[in-house]
Amino acid sequence: MKAVYVLNGPNLNLLGVREPATYGTQTLADIEARLKTRCQAHGLSLTFRQSNQEGDLVTWIQEAGAAGIPVILNAGAYTHTSIALHDAIRASSAKVIEVHLSNVHAREDFRHHSMISAVAAGVILGFGALSYDLALEALIAQSQTTKS
Repeated sequence: MKAVYVLNGPNLNLLGVREPATYGTQTLADIEARLKTRCQAHGLSLTFRQSNQEGDLVTWIQEAGAAGIPVILNAGAYTHTSIALHDAIRASSAKVIEVHLSNVHAREDFRHHSMISAVAAGVILGFGALSYDLALEALIAQSQTTKS
Protein backbone atom coordinates (compact mmCIF):
# COMPACT_ATOMS: atom_id res chain seq x y z
CA MET A 1 0.00 0.00 0.00
CA LYS A 2 1.47 3.29 -1.11
CA ALA A 3 -1.58 5.54 -1.03
CA VAL A 4 -4.90 6.04 0.71
CA TYR A 5 -8.06 7.84 -0.33
CA VAL A 6 -10.24 9.46 2.31
CA LEU A 7 -13.61 10.36 0.85
CA ASN A 8 -16.24 12.40 2.65
CA GLY A 9 -19.85 12.89 1.71
CA PRO A 10 -22.51 15.56 2.20
CA ASN A 11 -22.38 18.09 5.00
CA LEU A 12 -19.00 16.92 6.28
CA ASN A 13 -17.60 20.24 5.09
CA LEU A 14 -19.57 21.68 8.05
CA LEU A 15 -17.69 19.69 10.71
CA GLY A 16 -16.77 21.83 13.67
CA VAL A 17 -19.93 23.93 13.41
CA ARG A 18 -22.63 21.36 12.59
CA GLU A 19 -24.08 19.78 15.72
CA PRO A 20 -20.82 19.69 17.71
CA ALA A 21 -22.46 17.62 20.46
CA THR A 22 -22.95 14.84 17.88
CA TYR A 23 -20.02 15.32 15.49
CA GLY A 24 -17.40 17.05 17.64
CA THR A 25 -15.53 20.30 17.21
CA GLN A 26 -12.76 19.17 14.87
CA THR A 27 -13.05 20.40 11.32
CA LEU A 28 -12.52 18.30 8.22
CA ALA A 29 -9.29 20.27 7.69
CA ASP A 30 -8.14 19.22 11.18
CA ILE A 31 -8.79 15.57 10.35
CA GLU A 32 -7.03 15.90 6.99
CA ALA A 33 -3.93 17.50 8.56
CA ARG A 34 -3.66 14.79 11.19
CA LEU A 35 -4.09 11.96 8.68
CA LYS A 36 -1.60 13.56 6.30
CA THR A 37 1.02 13.56 9.05
CA ARG A 38 0.27 9.94 9.90
CA CYS A 39 0.40 8.90 6.25
CA GLN A 40 3.73 10.65 5.71
CA ALA A 41 5.17 8.82 8.73
CA HIS A 42 4.26 5.54 6.98
CA GLY A 43 5.45 6.63 3.53
CA LEU A 44 1.91 6.89 2.18
CA SER A 45 0.38 9.54 -0.02
CA LEU A 46 -3.05 10.83 0.97
CA THR A 47 -5.86 11.91 -1.29
CA PHE A 48 -8.47 13.63 0.88
CA ARG A 49 -11.72 14.78 -0.71
CA GLN A 50 -15.21 15.96 0.22
CA SER A 51 -18.28 16.43 -1.93
CA ASN A 52 -21.94 17.04 -1.39
CA GLN A 53 -22.55 15.32 -4.76
CA GLU A 54 -23.13 11.57 -4.87
CA GLY A 55 -21.69 11.27 -8.39
CA ASP A 56 -18.33 12.70 -7.29
CA LEU A 57 -18.06 10.02 -4.61
CA VAL A 58 -18.95 7.30 -7.14
CA THR A 59 -16.26 8.54 -9.53
CA TRP A 60 -13.60 8.72 -6.80
CA ILE A 61 -14.42 5.22 -5.55
CA GLN A 62 -14.11 3.87 -9.08
CA GLU A 63 -10.81 5.73 -9.48
CA ALA A 64 -9.41 4.27 -6.27
CA GLY A 65 -10.64 0.77 -7.08
CA ALA A 66 -9.06 0.84 -10.54
CA ALA A 67 -5.74 1.93 -9.01
CA GLY A 68 -5.91 -0.58 -6.15
CA ILE A 69 -5.90 2.20 -3.57
CA PRO A 70 -7.84 1.57 -0.35
CA VAL A 71 -10.55 4.00 0.68
CA ILE A 72 -11.70 5.37 4.02
CA LEU A 73 -15.27 6.44 3.30
CA ASN A 74 -17.56 8.59 5.38
CA ALA A 75 -20.50 8.75 3.01
CA GLY A 76 -22.57 10.83 5.42
CA ALA A 77 -26.29 10.58 4.72
CA TYR A 78 -25.60 8.69 1.47
CA THR A 79 -24.64 5.75 3.68
CA HIS A 80 -28.32 5.06 4.26
CA THR A 81 -29.65 5.67 0.77
CA SER A 82 -27.05 5.17 -1.95
CA ILE A 83 -27.28 2.07 -4.04
CA ALA A 84 -24.93 3.91 -6.43
CA LEU A 85 -22.13 3.97 -3.84
CA HIS A 86 -22.76 0.31 -2.98
CA ASP A 87 -22.57 -0.60 -6.67
CA ALA A 88 -19.43 1.52 -7.24
CA ILE A 89 -17.60 -0.26 -4.42
CA ARG A 90 -18.69 -3.67 -5.65
CA ALA A 91 -18.04 -2.98 -9.36
CA SER A 92 -14.61 -1.43 -8.86
CA SER A 93 -13.48 -3.92 -6.20
CA ALA A 94 -12.40 -0.97 -4.08
CA LYS A 95 -11.27 -1.90 -0.59
CA VAL A 96 -13.37 0.40 1.61
CA ILE A 97 -13.50 0.99 5.33
CA GLU A 98 -16.76 2.70 6.22
CA VAL A 99 -16.38 5.39 8.88
CA HIS A 100 -18.84 7.40 10.96
CA LEU A 101 -18.12 9.98 13.61
CA SER A 102 -21.21 9.14 15.65
CA ASN A 103 -22.62 5.79 16.69
CA VAL A 104 -25.36 5.62 14.07
CA HIS A 105 -27.02 2.73 15.93
CA ALA A 106 -27.71 5.00 18.91
CA ARG A 107 -29.43 7.56 16.69
CA GLU A 108 -32.59 7.75 14.60
CA ASP A 109 -33.92 4.49 13.17
CA PHE A 110 -33.30 5.56 9.57
CA ARG A 111 -29.56 5.72 10.34
CA HIS A 112 -29.40 2.09 11.49
CA HIS A 113 -29.11 0.63 7.98
CA SER A 114 -26.09 1.14 5.75
CA MET A 115 -26.02 0.50 2.03
CA ILE A 116 -22.20 0.51 2.30
CA SER A 117 -21.53 -2.01 5.08
CA ALA A 118 -22.30 -5.10 3.02
CA VAL A 119 -19.54 -4.26 0.54
CA ALA A 120 -17.06 -2.68 2.98
CA ALA A 121 -14.04 -4.46 4.38
CA GLY A 122 -14.98 -3.09 7.79
CA VAL A 123 -16.91 -0.43 9.66
CA ILE A 124 -15.65 1.94 12.37
CA LEU A 125 -18.09 4.24 14.09
CA GLY A 126 -18.80 6.21 17.22
CA PHE A 127 -15.31 7.45 18.06
CA GLY A 128 -15.62 10.95 16.66
CA ALA A 129 -12.70 12.12 14.55
CA LEU A 130 -10.64 9.25 15.97
CA SER A 131 -12.72 6.92 13.74
CA TYR A 132 -10.63 8.08 10.76
CA ASP A 133 -7.36 7.34 12.58
CA LEU A 134 -8.60 3.89 13.54
CA ALA A 135 -9.52 3.17 9.92
CA LEU A 136 -6.08 4.28 8.76
CA GLU A 137 -4.41 2.08 11.38
CA ALA A 138 -6.51 -0.87 10.22
CA LEU A 139 -5.43 -0.34 6.60
CA ILE A 140 -1.78 -0.05 7.62
CA ALA A 141 -1.96 -3.17 9.79
CA GLN A 142 -3.67 -5.15 7.04
CA SER A 143 -1.10 -4.09 4.44
CA GLN A 144 1.73 -5.16 6.75
CA THR A 145 0.05 -8.49 7.39
CA THR A 146 -0.25 -9.20 3.66
CA LYS A 147 3.47 -8.43 3.18
CA SER A 148 4.49 -11.04 5.75
